[in-house]
Amino acid sequence: MKNRYLEKDVSVYTESLGNCNADLAMRTYTSRLIGQEDDLVLHGGGNTSVKSSVTTLLGDSCDVLFIKGSGWDLGTIEPQGFPALDLDYLQRLRPLEKLTDEEMVNQFRTHMLDSTAPNPSIETLVHAFLPHKFIDHTHADAIVTLTNMEQPEERLREVLGDRIGILPWIMPGFPLSKRVVELYEQQPDIEAIILLNHGIFTFGETGEEAYVKMIHYVTLAEEYILSCQSDSPASSSSEPPQLSAELILPILRGALTITDKSGSKPFYLALRQDHAILDCLQEDNAKSRYSSGVLTPDHVIRTKNHPLWLDLQENTEGNIAAAIEHGLKDYAANYLDYFNTQVSNKKLDRIILDTKPRVILIPGLGLITIGHTEKATTISGDIAYHTLLAKQKGSAISPYKELAASHIFDMEYWSLEQVKLGKGSTLPLVGQVALVTGGGGAIACGIGRMLLAAGAHVYLSDINQERLDNVCDLLKQEFSADRIGALIMDVTDKKAVRQGMQSVIHQCGGLDILVPNAGLAHVATLEDLDEEKFRQITEVNTMGVFQVIQAAIPIFKRQALLGKSAAHIIINSSKNVFAPGAAFGAYSSSKAGAHQLGKIAAMELAPYNVRVNMINGDAIFDDHGISSGLWDVVGPDRMRSRNLDPAGLKEYYRERNLLKTEILADHVGNAVVFFASSLTPTTGATLPVDGGVAAAFPR
Repeated sequence: MKNRYLEKDVSVYTESLGNCNADLAMRTYTSRLIGQEDDLVLHGGGNTSVKSSVTTLLGDSCDVLFIKGSGWDLGTIEPQGFPALDLDYLQRLRPLEKLTDEEMVNQFRTHMLDSTAPNPSIETLVHAFLPHKFIDHTHADAIVTLTNMEQPEERLREVLGDRIGILPWIMPGFPLSKRVVELYEQQPDIEAIILLNHGIFTFGETGEEAYVKMIHYVTLAEEYILSCQSDSPASSSSEPPQLSAELILPILRGALTITDKSGSKPFYLALRQDHAILDCLQEDNAKSRYSSGVLTPDHVIRTKNHPLWLDLQENTEGNIAAAIEHGLKDYAANYLDYFNTQVSNKKLDRIILDTKPRVILIPGLGLITIGHTEKATTISGDIAYHTLLAKQKGSAISPYKELAASHIFDMEYWSLEQVKLGKGSTLPLVGQVALVTGGGGAIACGIGRMLLAAGAHVYLSDINQERLDNVCDLLKQEFSADRIGALIMDVTDKKAVRQGMQSVIHQCGGLDILVPNAGLAHVATLEDLDEEKFRQITEVNTMGVFQVIQAAIPIFKRQALLGKSAAHIIINSSKNVFAPGAAFGAYSSSKAGAHQLGKIAAMELAPYNVRVNMINGDAIFDDHGISSGLWDVVGPDRMRSRNLDPAGLKEYYRERNLLKTEILADHVGNAVVFFASSLTPTTGATLPVDGGVAAAFPR
């Protein structure tokens, strides 16, 4: 592992912070160096601290401990991510015989210098009790790999030398803090402390000293593991099966969906299938090796202890569905047995977490991770990937030895650990995946905005890259970029549509909400209407809707094989379906065709719990600077015929509807969210979003 500490970078970074405590500036710099190494910490793991002094409001000097705060990632941490605590008070806690987790957290909160600062790390007392100025703690892959083996202490001393202290697995908190400082006082010449199945602490009087020791000991472990690898990886006795993500992931996603009184709660699925993963899963004894427990209990809240191994060699749809159903039932039964055994043995009262896996390994397909949010899926995926490779490298040295289930349960059902999961979102569409065609226009922008605001992951597709980028960039100013996907897709091209659907499946596992919205407009009387122009409008407005619905049907049907999750097709039709306009025959007739397709789809797809509804909007001109493609074409003609300017045309349409109101793209988006939220058992319906145009009332 490379030592990335540079004095010139320290000076530049410290100057950029301005009037910042010098110790805290150094602490932030070296913490970032640590956090930017995935092999040291992942997604908020690890913690760092520095002891310093500050001047209080009354002018008194106060010794403090700056320590990483909960929720901050070391790779991007800022000085405000290190809450300051009264160091003298913390050190006075050491003689206590016991200290509950709840009281410990209370002591932290009541002895912080800033009440608005984040909660300090749960390992704060380890950092407070050790005498060193700078302390670094990581869950380094190489170190933890060596601890998950038989006779780990002997191997650790052989590899790392005699200037290390070693402790068995101990739950984080007050007991661990006392054991760590006791070990140091017994061996005051040690440079690092290894916690089995947990990680490593290094320390020093300067930030550089603590950091360099961390890099030194982790590098020794990495070099030893590398030296034990054979020249050629373990080979499998059989060729990998050719498995289809498009076939498997929607079936799996539907089976994983949780359905309760509040509705269905789908998971995002993320597929990783690089050569390293696929090779690991094809090794001899791969199932027993990679189905073993977590590298460190710190990961269990994100990944569960064991992944689900699914052998899907028979790649017919029925066989795959049966294997998935059987695998998930066995996993749930094993998890329930684990839970019941632990609460019985420990005489505890706990509410069981869901029994779904968070990591699934499928030979021939790859590593799949699961989460109710994109972030949760990414976190579990990164951890699972590192775990897989660590086990693969470690297997060249010794069989993997996982931590006892009793310790895993303590961590998984520890209240202070479950806080990391948060309370969960109450947004109605969290976990759902939406695809909106015609994504470069004003209406798509409003639909995308409202779907994102409701919690969905939204893909926007368009044939025009520039217009699509403009909409996506606008939405990314309001919402997280990782919830917005862009697809260049021609809805009239069957191959392009299929590729777009495949991309969505590979990234999220399936599809819940399809909004056929792409459309073209053309102004011409029937007498003057060019035949080729009529075909072009029909290709996009009718055939485009047909193409995307047809491509989505297999996804929806597979998601319904083993689950009860609802899916939605919500067609953006038009007021013109019921109230067409003169010189607008191509648009009106093609939209009517799409509308009729929606009604047929509602009848055909109801057995798969797919609801199909239509929205008839009218007179939506733009959205936050994004123009409507329809009004770009129609507007000039309508203004000429009525002798109006752009503002006058908007006013004309506002005055035309019964409610005398301007229709916005967000209004259409709200209608889409209404249908997608399954608030009513409705399919085959038409919802006007036009302010009330009597001639366009649905009949």
